[in-house]
Amino acid sequence: MNLDTRMHATHYKILSLLSALLLVMAASGAYARSLNGFDLDDVLVKRKLIRSGGPPRDGIPSIDSPRFVEAGEADYLADSDRVLGVVIDGVTKAYPVKILNYHEIVNDYFGDVPVTVTFCPLCGTGIAFDAVVDGQARQFGVSGLLYNSDVLMYDRQTESLWSQILAQAISGPARGQKLRLLPVRHTTWADWRKRYPETRVLAEPRGFGRNYDVDPYVGYATSNRLWAPVAHKDRRYPRKSVVVGVIVNGAAHAWPFSELPEDGQVVVDTVGGQTVRLQYDHATRSAAVLDTNGREIPSFTAFWFAWVAFHPDTGVYKGDRG
Repeated sequence: MNLDTRMHATHYKILSLLSALLLVMAASGAYARSLNGFDLDDVLVKRKLIRSGGPPRDGIPSIDSPRFVEAGEADYLADSDRVLGVVIDGVTKAYPVKILNYHEIVNDYFGDVPVTVTFCPLCGTGIAFDAVVDGQARQFGVSGLLYNSDVLMYDRQTESLWSQILAQAISGPARGQKLRLLPVRHTTWADWRKRYPETRVLAEPRGFGRNYDVDPYVGYATSNRLWAPVAHKDRRYPRKSVVVGVIVNGAAHAWPFSELPEDGQVVVDTVGGQTVRLQYDHATRSAAVLDTNGREIPSFTAFWFAWVAFHPDTGVYKGDRG
């Protein structure tokens, strides 16, 4: 082998090693300046905690033209199926979780009010937002990225990334802006239908080729496994135990269902210097938080690991169940 050949072989090996190193760094998130086409240079959060969830941008397709049926026509739902219930200006709708598992975002309207209903299967969080930002209605899609194991949405008008649990844009032109939370009730279809017999229900979308009777996350909620890293861990409760959380006057507070009295329906508590009432039902694992005037405060139903990852200083209700 002559000198030129040896130099060429050495150069090739160096380039191969560099390429392999860059691939490893990109896969680990240490090098990537963008993921799924989103610029991550200006993110408000720790970039190393932003990971690909697997699918590309819009690989989990949002529902942008939702269809609804009357409660009596929803023969695709069992009484025990979970739904997210939303009431705005007298309009009542239910969004089945088994549909949201495959789509995560529904861009909807309540009359003339644009509303985005979201669900993160990894965190168990169903959250609804007023979709107007700076006077403009935004349409949201699934970025395919996660932060703190929670879905990162993006708005199609500015391509800014938004954290579902933070309700805030973490990158892009909307960076730092917040979304207004709307009350959502996590409950069973039977319970919601009993409360609101005139409710309309999200119909199974057409044209996506999904079998909504098959749970793509079967076993996840009962396992201890996380699919993505989180910034903070707390072992006081099992990772996937369910809590109800609120933010009042900047203070975070959680009520683990495991701490709530079995024979009770109301707990009076103080959060951020304000008295609140938690109305809950163990049988349906549902709850609402009310202020002293009886107005509902938007709350989060979530897995414990997800709530404490975003709110490590959260207050926690400690019951007397032993």
